[in-house]
Amino acid sequence: MQGQLSEIDIRSILQLIELGQRTGELFVEAYSLPSSLIGSERTGRFSKGALRESLVGQSWFVFFLNGQIIYATVDPDSNRKSRLRDYLRRYRKESALDNLEKPAVRLSGIAATNAPEYGYLWALLENHLLTPAQGRSIIQSMVHETLFDLLSLHSGAFIFELSPALAPQLMTLEIGSLVAQIMQQVQEWKQFHPHIQSPDQCPVLSNEAKVRENFNANTLKTLDRWVDGQTSIRKIARHLHKDVLTVARAIYPYIQQGLVQLVYPASETPSGKREWMRAQEETRVPRIVCIDDGVALCKAVEYILKQQGYEVAAISNPIKALSLVFQLKPDLILCDIAMPELDGYEICAMLRRATLFRQTPIVMLTGKDGFIDRVKARMVGATDYLTKPFGEGELLMILEKYIGPGSRDYSLPNQLLDDALATELELEMR
Repeated sequence: MQGQLSEIDIRSILQLIELGQRTGELFVEAYSLPSSLIGSERTGRFSKGALRESLVGQSWFVFFLNGQIIYATVDPDSNRKSRLRDYLRRYRKESALDNLEKPAVRLSGIAATNAPEYGYLWALLENHLLTPAQGRSIIQSMVHETLFDLLSLHSGAFIFELSPALAPQLMTLEIGSLVAQIMQQVQEWKQFHPHIQSPDQCPVLSNEAKVRENFNANTLKTLDRWVDGQTSIRKIARHLHKDVLTVARAIYPYIQQGLVQLVYPASETPSGKREWMRAQEETRVPRIVCIDDGVALCKAVEYILKQQGYEVAAISNPIKALSLVFQLKPDLILCDIAMPELDGYEICAMLRRATLFRQTPIVMLTGKDGFIDRVKARMVGATDYLTKPFGEGELLMILEKYIGPGSRDYSLPNQLLDDALATELELEMR
């Protein structure tokens, strides 16, 4: 089951999963148009490139067992431990996560890539750092938070795949009653518009002098703790064991009086960029593997990236590529979707099953400009995608996003790269 949210809404999708008692994963990716393009999509007065650049994506996964929800997460690439840390704070146990080196639970397949937070939660339970009651409370809050976002969506795409259930399971939640409760909250949330637009906005005092004149010490202490311009409504809700509606309702009067305003937090450095910064300190040349059955594209990518200081291996045989990537251990993989024998979805899924490549950025190359193709790629664990034909600027931009620029001092390929390709593919490296 797959499609656009303009054709069927999230509530109906969840009802179908519940009625069919389905087991599997639902992936949803949202997009939105900037105000300058609203209306243009009906007249066609903008290019496909402009539309593609305007897509602002956020994604969610929901895991089901026999029509009930086991767990739900938002954008696994970005939150990793941060959301779980927020929930642990309500029990003053956030430090327990720092002492946890690896999840004790070994999740497999899609779950290993798209539910790492779930693995850490179970590791805390198995190490007796969290009680089962606390674990159930956290999962329930995570599901509630995710569904609140999903049921507020109006545009995007989805795909539901039947698959073995996420395991182990701590609890299941009935869809019907949960959706009815959250839908009511979504309707109430709309009453705060336009003053409050998103749970990700952060309250900050706009008239501190007036606030201190009119409120008692306890209120001032609460405001000083939470209304700092850095803690979002969502984070406050997590820490206080409340839903976002309750928090928004509490701060709304202060916003109306002009004592508090809302701002968006500064964006954090992407995890891929942090990895690159550490690599730069070690003077390591970023290594790229490009898997594409098109020889011309392979040569073009290889030429461009070598000129920019990347170490690159372009491989046109997808089956041999699988064995080579384990030898080369690249920092990023470019992988075509449409290939004979093994397509890009299969290669990506296979790589994600290996511990070595669970965190490696995998960028899919596709000749299709379809939103569903992006969703399918994310379902198998792809990090991002490029639509062919792409230019040098687009290619370099996506590499810098995840692993940073190439090395200025780089001149010759690493000997391991040279030897592996010469042996396996019988190619003469230049």
